[in-house]
Amino acid sequence: MYLFRRLKNMKLFIRGISFLIITAFFGECLEFVINMILARELGEHGMGIYMSILPSIFLIAIIASLELPVSLSKFIAEKEVVYHRNILSQVWKLTIVFTCIFLLAATALYSVFPFLAEYHPGVRWLTLLLIPIISFSSIARGYFMGVHHMGKIAAANFLRKIAQLILLVIVYQLFSFEVNIAIIIALCTFIASEGVVFLYFMQAYVLSVRSFKKTSSKPADKTEVGRALLSVSFPTTVLRIFHAVTHAIQPFLIKAALLHAGMTEISATEHFGVLAGIALTIGFFPAFIAHSLLIALIPIVSEKVSKNDIKGIHSILRQVVWITLGYGTPAVLVFYFWGEELTNIFFHSTSASYYLKLLWPYFFFHFFVMPLQAFMIGFGLIKDALYHTIWATVVSFSLIYFLGSLPQFGMAGVLIGMNTGAVLLTLLHYNTVCSRLGLTFWFKSAVRM
Repeated sequence: MYLFRRLKNMKLFIRGISFLIITAFFGECLEFVINMILARELGEHGMGIYMSILPSIFLIAIIASLELPVSLSKFIAEKEVVYHRNILSQVWKLTIVFTCIFLLAATALYSVFPFLAEYHPGVRWLTLLLIPIISFSSIARGYFMGVHHMGKIAAANFLRKIAQLILLVIVYQLFSFEVNIAIIIALCTFIASEGVVFLYFMQAYVLSVRSFKKTSSKPADKTEVGRALLSVSFPTTVLRIFHAVTHAIQPFLIKAALLHAGMTEISATEHFGVLAGIALTIGFFPAFIAHSLLIALIPIVSEKVSKNDIKGIHSILRQVVWITLGYGTPAVLVFYFWGEELTNIFFHSTSASYYLKLLWPYFFFHFFVMPLQAFMIGFGLIKDALYHTIWATVVSFSLIYFLGSLPQFGMAGVLIGMNTGAVLLTLLHYNTVCSRLGLTFWFKSAVRM
């Protein structure tokens, strides 16, 4: 009986991850094309500005989502189906209240503080549209993740990319803009693509919820629901906010270091544009597999932890490590030995190949970070993940600024700092997961949790 359940769960995991990986692959191909269009239309300087704005927009999206996809999927996976209807009803009420509060707070802050004021005035107010779109989409996303409907998650992720690509092609083909307006147009297409995903999720969610009327339902304790969601949402949101804030700061930190090393402001912006818009785009292309693993693992690991299925968790961890090694190793070898050919083929830029080659540890170890974080969320070790991220970021940023400010290092110093942070974060996550499972570094000496 136990073996049958393990095979069933494994089949569920493989099916879910397969949907996500296949659609994510095509989505990343579209992302490549999107960045090629943006690089051509915006130029290196405009691409640098666009990439500097995006982290701030991602920060707003993270706060608006309250990390409901993570907390709700974990809670739904741990609870029986009869409680789902009541849980979702309570989540909608909480989300509406938080969304209204956040909209009012964001409007007040925009009126008082010069957030994103150095860019076009429309940028700040465009971001307000994201708040309700992201907030309500997060409920449907979290529910579908929790009930293992990964096909809908995969379809939504692909739909976002194809919508953004179509809008970019149509607008840039029909009209010609100066750089500042072209950046605004690029941001508008990004937000519009989120709107398309919102509409898709809402219709899929309504159709799924209708089935609840045919089944029995039990009330869930309001206090338990609120506590369970916030116990995951709050630390996870703090983690994501910290991650987003550091990514929003990183462009300015890198440019400040390069200016201190003797570069001009325009040159520093162009270097960051090449790094973020080209080298990181190519290097993180295989990360769609890691992200797919993250989405699929959270509800599965959470369910197994609630049932104390230690052997099942051991088995999944081994498979995840081998999967990551299986695609990560050849990927970074390609980046290192054929980096110049890749950057020339897709972006006609030889300078980006230097960054791509030296950042192979940054990419390789980040492929492990995402699935390991899913295990930590499943175990309820989100605070540990936050502490690990803080330590790794402090070390990384310190090296980026110190080495990047030295004329003899410059961008090489920036890359060394980025690599060091990725390696440290991965090792901290891996050590914590193995310790929680009672395993050594090589999966030996298992003990009870």
